[in-house]
Amino acid sequence: MKRVITIIALGLVAVVISAQTPKNVRYVFTEASDLNVIGKIIEGTPNPYHRVDTVRYKGFTKGENRKVRYSAGLAVLFKTNSTTISVKSVYGECNTPTANTRIASQGFDLYIKDGKDWKYAASGVNEENKKNANRVLIKNMDGKEKECMLYLPMNSEMYSVKIGIQEGAYIEALESPFRHRIGIFGSSFTHGASATRPGMSYPMQLMRWTGLQFLNLGCSGVGKLQSYYATVLCDADVDALVFDMFSNPNVQLIEERLFPFIEKIQKSHPDIPLVFQQTIYRERRNFDCATEAYEAEKQEVAARLMKEACKKYDNVYFIQTNATDKLHETSTDGTHPSDYGYTLWARSIQKPLLKIFRKYGIK
Repeated sequence: MKRVITIIALGLVAVVISAQTPKNVRYVFTEASDLNVIGKIIEGTPNPYHRVDTVRYKGFTKGENRKVRYSAGLAVLFKTNSTTISVKSVYGECNTPTANTRIASQGFDLYIKDGKDWKYAASGVNEENKKNANRVLIKNMDGKEKECMLYLPMNSEMYSVKIGIQEGAYIEALESPFRHRIGIFGSSFTHGASATRPGMSYPMQLMRWTGLQFLNLGCSGVGKLQSYYATVLCDADVDALVFDMFSNPNVQLIEERLFPFIEKIQKSHPDIPLVFQQTIYRERRNFDCATEAYEAEKQEVAARLMKEACKKYDNVYFIQTNATDKLHETSTDGTHPSDYGYTLWARSIQKPLLKIFRKYGIK
């Protein structure tokens, strides 16, 4: 009996040792765009990691031009039997907002399929002075084939993203398991500001939970119902559009721009659902009377106009959001939700969205 136990134990030790990544591992790199990049609302951009072709589409301010070139919401799908996975990148313009971590803004976020679920595996970012160096995300895996999804940085323009595996292993493009194409346009909230990792914005959480592909065009501070953003959305190949459009603009802009924005998009997408979200409760209004009055008025005007819009236009919907708890302590800076706040947001809209989508065969 002791001998059998000893043999089993030795076998387990052998498995552990064989799974260890060598200390001096040699990496072989594959450009991510040669695999399967998902999440793009406009396909065929000259730079595969840009969300919008800013040569083709005009009207953006300098800041907006930069933000639509960020890789927020993009992910690379691949499968590999490597015991280690790394990333070596070339960056263009980068930004790390006050409420963001550097991992969220400039780093990478790896998920691996575990049964039916996508499970967090690793995340990381290089030091500023070694930004383009090879960054090992994970090692010492068991060497079995794994299906992987690597989220790209939220606030960085990427010129190159190379995925490293150990010499002798293989890496292949993974066919996307995500269904349909659902565009989502909005503010810093939709962009994912103050999330700790690229995969923790509320659209990305929804995507993993539902299996529906959300195409993120969140742009911090600039989701103000602009006509030139509507032009991009008109050209997008999508089955539905979701909007976070009442977070950035003031009451005057909402009143001026909402109906023309809807009408322009419906000319190109007359038969798909256009789902508008109420802006969330910003926790900095708890004791600030001026902020409370400003935010309350915006929510009231949005609710009133959307009630009219839902009657006036076919296929237009308005849903409520929630990113806080009863103590109002789920934000990072009083405005932007934490990871938990974004989880609450995603949960609050999941059922209403799925109910609407089912009417259009989006399941």
